Amino acid sequence: MANPKIFIVEDEQRIARFLQIELEHEGYNTATESNGRRALDRIVQGDFQLVLLDLMLPEMDGIEICRLVREVSDVPIIMLTARDDVEDKVKGLDIGADDYITKPFAMQELLARIRRALRLHYKEKNDDVNVGERLSVKDLVMYPSLYEVRVKGENVTLTKKEYALLEYLLRNKRNVLSREQILQSVWGYDYNGDTNVVDVYIRYLRAKIDDKFEEKYIHTIRGVGYVVRD
Repeated sequence: MANPKIFIVEDEQRIARFLQIELEHEGYNTATESNGRRALDRIVQGDFQLVLLDLMLPEMDGIEICRLVREVSDVPIIMLTARDDVEDKVKGLDIGADDYITKPFAMQELLARIRRALRLHYKEKNDDVNVGERLSVKDLVMYPSLYEVRVKGENVTLTKKEYALLEYLLRNKRNVLSREQILQSVWGYDYNGDTNVVDVYIRYLRAKIDDKFEEKYIHTIRGVGYVVRD
């Protein structure tokens, strides 16, 4: 599992599309469904790592879907609803939803809740948050299976391209990488743009990591390229 796959169950097409665009921008894989009964079948049969489940759906509501899913699966479920009723929240959590967020919500809050739900789910299954592969340099740690980066214990939010760039640097730790190598591996062989794009994204990463945490992770080798090292 390179990136977690999130199943968006939402009958309002505009909201579903918005969520899909935002989540894919963050590097998640997504699938959508607007019908409650079909959604149940796909959750049970699918390989989703998390479900965003609207409460009000045609044919079968989110509460019933969650109840039935919990009979066969422990996939993380975050309920999305326009309702702000305490009884609905309690009911959803009691039957097994992992979290509950009321519309309208800030996308950054939803992303944080998704990261938390994935982290807790895999921690419970493995009794250790360090699930699967672990890439690190100093006190920066990347968990590719969770699409997560932490520096000094704090989560760092990266765009899809920033994440791919950092992952490539970490997988080649202590190896000096030229701009051309980075372009070919991160942007692809068919990229026809300027190699300056690498410098731009290195600056983005440094702003979010080196500068923020006052620690040097990404080093420039003048006339050659970049390297991460302890």
